This record gives sequence, C-alpha cells and structure tokens, in this order.
Amino acid sequence: MAAPTASLLGLQKKSLREQALAALRTAITSGALEPGRHLVETELSDMLQISRGTLREALRQLEQEGLLSAGPRGRLSVRHLDAKEIRDIYSVRAALESLAARTLCELPDRQHVIESLRAAIQAMEEATKGTLEERIESDLEFHRTMCRLTGNETLLHSWESLEGSIRMSIMFAGLEKGVRNMSVARHHDIVAAIETGDATLARNTIREHMDSAAAVLVA
Repeated sequence: MAAPTASLLGLQKKSLREQALAALRTAITSGALEPGRHLVETELSDMLQISRGTLREALRQLEQEGLLSAGPRGRLSVRHLDAKEIRDIYSVRAALESLAARTLCELPDRQHVIESLRAAIQAMEEATKGTLEERIESDLEFHRTMCRLTGNETLLHSWESLEGSIRMSIMFAGLEKGVRNMSVARHHDIVAAIETGDATLARNTIREHMDSAAAVLVA
C-alpha cells in the first residue's frame, strides 16, 4: 500500500490538535483545570496521548484565546480574572456588539438576519437540556452570529479575540451565575430591537444586556 500523502498526514495532525484544544477548553471552562494552575507539558501530553509538539500548538492557541497566561520563563498557567478585568471585557464586548447591532439595523432588508438570529436562539433553547459547555457554546454562537452577519470581518475578528476571556469570565463566576446570563428571553429582546430597525434601541438593548451580565458575574 502506498504511503499516506502529506495532505492526509496534515489532516490527521490537525484532528489531534483540534481534539486536544476541545479537551483543554472543556477542562478549563469546567474548572477541572482551575485558575492559577501551572500546566506541565509531560503530564498533559500523557493524559491526552499526544506528542508534546502537538500539545504546544494547542497551548499556544489557548494562550491567544486568553484562556492561559505566561508567567516567568514562559511557563503557562490557567488564567485568573478579577472583577475589574471582567467589567473591562464586557465593556469592550458591549462596544463591539453595539456596532454590530447598529450595522444590522441599517440593512435595507433584515429578514435573513432575523431568521438567522432566531435560529441561533432555537439552538440555545435546545442546549438548555445539555451540558454547561454546550450552553456556553450556544450562547456564544448567538453573539458570534450577530457579528458575522454584519459582513464586517474586522469586527468579527475583534469579537473572536475576546472569546477566550468571555469563557474565563463565565468560569470565574460559577455555574449558577453563568447560566443566569444565558436566559433565552434576554436574547429575544436583542432580536426584537434589531428587527425594529431602531439603531438607538438596539444599541441600548445590547449595552443593558452586557452591563447586566457583567454585574451578575462579579456579584
């Protein structure tokens, strides 16, 4: 049998990296890897049964996402957020999503936008029966969809750069507070405001949503 092509080997490697990323994200957002914990490469590579090279790629990605922070000599640990950092994250997030809402309100035909956002809310409703990780993912997907629908790639990229920090803020607050912010009804309010085409109303709804979310998380 012929040797595997380079492209197939690349897919295999990518698959291992993505699996490692998913497993580590879940461990961090669930608290299995608690804030402040130093990560030992040999221990993690043995647990995940992957090479240290593949593990390092995954860890670099998680550091870029804001889930890990580098200490002395570059040693990585699970990031710890304080109340001020959480408020700052949600302030920036409010600015980005307010811009997204305003942009969507200015579209001459918003029907496809409303349908996509309602589909995202439906996915949130279905996720209420799932795990915490599934609920977090469905909530983030709603907000990611709102940014994506603007067609503004810079806006979407800026929002995605906050995603790891958003995950950490939910973990910092704990299950009860995190779930409270995933209320489906609160997301229906955002869609209803965008549907009116009133940019001021939509912007204010987003800011109220984010201010409330940050207050719950740091309470």
